[in-house]
Amino acid sequence: MLVTLREVLKDAQEKKYGVGLFNTVNLEMAKGVLAAAEELKSPVIIGTAEVLLPYASLEELAYFLVPMAKKASVPVVLHYDHGLTDKKIVEAMRLGFSSIMYDCSTDTYENNIDRVAQMVKIADMFGASVEGELGHVGANDESAGDDSIYTEPEQARDFAQRTGVDALAVAIGTAHGAYKEKPRLDIGRLAEISRTVPVPLVLHGGSGLSDEDFKNCVANGISKINIFTDINCAAAKAAHDFYKEGCGLTDIQNQITEAVKQETMKKMRIFGSAGRG
Repeated sequence: MLVTLREVLKDAQEKKYGVGLFNTVNLEMAKGVLAAAEELKSPVIIGTAEVLLPYASLEELAYFLVPMAKKASVPVVLHYDHGLTDKKIVEAMRLGFSSIMYDCSTDTYENNIDRVAQMVKIADMFGASVEGELGHVGANDESAGDDSIYTEPEQARDFAQRTGVDALAVAIGTAHGAYKEKPRLDIGRLAEISRTVPVPLVLHGGSGLSDEDFKNCVANGISKINIFTDINCAAAKAAHDFYKEGCGLTDIQNQITEAVKQETMKKMRIFGSAGRG
């Protein structure tokens, strides 16, 4: 069933488990993610990000993601991640995405609030949920341990109140992409933000963290966890491992889907969402 973040994250926040967002760029990945959710009876968030649009357009993805989400027996949020432009965000909602993230985290604090608050009003007309970001989750080639980009608890409360977001992505030391060195997570900061901010919290840059890191983050207030690199790499590895001379796409297609499914199930078990759907 197609739902919004509000419907899945409230329960996750109350019962201290995490719901994964698994971004996808093709049908094989989508089938793997949703098969994992169905098998484990887990709520799931699926979608794409603006940075991934060169690999599959919003319109192409919506053609199969919307009906697949509606058909599923578990709650499925169709989420547009890291939306950077108003035009693409509105396009996603018009195509049936039930949730969007408006990433204004590199703008000034006041501009971030103003822009996200305005998007919340627009999303409300579509019945869609909105995620914002405060602090900045960068890439792994950016300077590690730069506390200036971390989320401040009191600012986070002010941001949530003034924007009306349904979920808030926080910066506590994670980064996007594959990690080149062990991340330094500020769990104490996360716990303080969780005590201060009423809305569910989101962890970006999840791929590559240890199982213990994930469990620690969920125990201290994270309700949504973003994953792409891990399932993307699982798909590529399956294509490599099952290819042999003379193979066609159909000879490795199901194995790619199965690899994505298994990696997704692994994450769902770690996050604690299995059996919650």
